Amino acid sequence: MNPEFWRRRRVFITGQTGFKGGWLALWLAELGAEVHGYALEPPTTPNLFTVARLAEGLSGHVVGDVRDLPALNRAILDAAPEIVFHLAAQPLVRAGYADPVATYAVNVMGTVNLLEAVRRCPSVRAVVVVTTDKCYDNREWVWPYRENDRLGGHDPYSSSKAATELVTQAYRSAFLAEAGIQVASVRAGNVIGGGDWARDRLIPDVLRALDAGEAVRLRAPQAIRPWQHVLEPLAGYLTLAERLQAQEVELATAWNFGPDPGDAWPVEQIVRRLCERTQGHWQSDPDPGLRESVRLDLDSTQARTRLGWRPRWSLSQALERTLDWHRAWRAGADMQVVTREQIRDYRAMLS
Repeated sequence: MNPEFWRRRRVFITGQTGFKGGWLALWLAELGAEVHGYALEPPTTPNLFTVARLAEGLSGHVVGDVRDLPALNRAILDAAPEIVFHLAAQPLVRAGYADPVATYAVNVMGTVNLLEAVRRCPSVRAVVVVTTDKCYDNREWVWPYRENDRLGGHDPYSSSKAATELVTQAYRSAFLAEAGIQVASVRAGNVIGGGDWARDRLIPDVLRALDAGEAVRLRAPQAIRPWQHVLEPLAGYLTLAERLQAQEVELATAWNFGPDPGDAWPVEQIVRRLCERTQGHWQSDPDPGLRESVRLDLDSTQARTRLGWRPRWSLSQALERTLDWHRAWRAGADMQVVTREQIRDYRAMLS
């Protein structure tokens, strides 16, 4: 990744009030980019956007819904970006079960609206659409999924992300490639890091229980996921966007950005590590009404060989960084400073 590339570069982000989008927005601001964001109000209280004062680093911040095409179209035209990162989504499996209609509307039609607005914006040269590792037709294989494996999903959230991938492919081939706009989709693992307060996500749920002195309740202790710090895939997205903006058309495809194979841990192992560091305890509390995959791994060979990307922080380091961030917040630290320091520490590993 070339830091100079991003200086004064006009960038548009959807979902900057969310966890992953917030870290990306601050990293881009740290690089000197001109960042314009479009998102709903922050989804939780507290939230990363507020506690790290992320609005201070934005050149523009529009509160809006990706289901509102006219508003989204106006925001992109006003920002006149060269590069677009699409992160706005309904990101939770359990919420997908609770409200499947909204999940499909936001994740599928929201992406349609974003790409339709991009079509109408002559300044855009590159788009990165963020989906998930759960877009694959998960057959509980012991080997990791590659980008050309079958898409699918056994629940509304997962299948909505598979549909998002199909929408991205269709817009790329039908409209955007011909217009000189390079579009890629990116699939990361289970990201962790400071500033995530979402419900029904393992690390936030664990930290809430530990803060309250309660037992951590685990729905699926033996489930294996590709855990990684949020900065890992973001580094891949930034590297890919640079190359797309340079019109490397062969890179306009789907990409996995997953951890090293040894960092695909069972949920129980993650929680044991956190409880050891915090003197907490846990118990199994299965939910028979919620179907979740037992094993899911990603093959990131393409990103390693074609982009030179690779993970820098082990899962143990990622957990320590997450705990450090959370403890700093609990102690009343300046969380913009803390977050920027973690970004700088990670960037030092890239050189």
